[in-house]
Amino acid sequence: MSMHAAVVRSFDQPPRYETYDRPEPAEPGETVVDVLAVGLHPRVRSGASGTHYTSTGTLPMIPGIDGVGRLTDGQRVYFLTPDDTWGSMAERAVVDPRRTVPLPENADVAKIAAAMNPAMSSWVALRRRVPLQEGQSVLILGATGNAGAMAVQVAKRLGAGRVVGAGRSQARLAELPAIGADEVVPLTDDPEVTAEHLASAAAEVDIVIDYLWGEPASFTMMALLKARADRSRAMDWIQIGAIAGPTIELPSAILRSANLRIQGNGQGAISPRGYLAELPSLIDEIDAGTIKVEVREVPLADVESAWNAPVAPGVRTVLIPGS
Repeated sequence: MSMHAAVVRSFDQPPRYETYDRPEPAEPGETVVDVLAVGLHPRVRSGASGTHYTSTGTLPMIPGIDGVGRLTDGQRVYFLTPDDTWGSMAERAVVDPRRTVPLPENADVAKIAAAMNPAMSSWVALRRRVPLQEGQSVLILGATGNAGAMAVQVAKRLGAGRVVGAGRSQARLAELPAIGADEVVPLTDDPEVTAEHLASAAAEVDIVIDYLWGEPASFTMMALLKARADRSRAMDWIQIGAIAGPTIELPSAILRSANLRIQGNGQGAISPRGYLAELPSLIDEIDAGTIKVEVREVPLADVESAWNAPVAPGVRTVLIPGS
């Protein structure tokens, strides 16, 4: 039997809408869901281009790492896919019930599909990787991206006393105070001015959530730690994204002269069980609207054109099978 799916046959080309074999459970306990909504996340794009660190290089593949689906008993669930070659951008997907979370009866499936992946990174980071203590301060490096803007909301929701957002887009920075940022810092091409602003706004933060890495991370570390009143007080740096570059240059003296603790958050840093344990509470927050997301719904049949189409900042594309 067959179904419709987004299929990647070359890592240099966007997926195409094709007829494809319907997946069947391969392991004991697995089942099949009818897919209702799938988010087009940056993580999905990197997997479909073969550049994500978990990529196996196997083609053809159906992209998609998560989604919202309906089980055979009618229950709607948020699910994570067990296999990156048989992903969620299809009419049907194989799931392990242990990697599913039941949804509230009236949950907006497109909103859940859009928000879970970008919000999950900071939610899990601040609850599992470095548990946020009530009143602590947080710097979001890369706060003008979708995941970074959600991290501002997440940090406030989890009890941060002060949240600083840093990024390049002036327009997006101007929107952050309305969703919880106490102060914003523009990352400009003037290193002296930027360092001064970072030091003034964020030298005393307890936690940094970093979606940029590369030169901005190295520069920010230096600016913050040089201005920190007590360098022996811990600063936890949680590395999540690397849109500014995969490596940094970090003088060894920084690690000897300050209590800087660097760790990552992603697949492998937290066990699947640990991630899954945090998802029900995150779903409740998204469903209640305390973590906001703007959604652009697109039929799965239009995946090829939607893949590289420009999207307004802050908007998440969600693919809808069967529409």
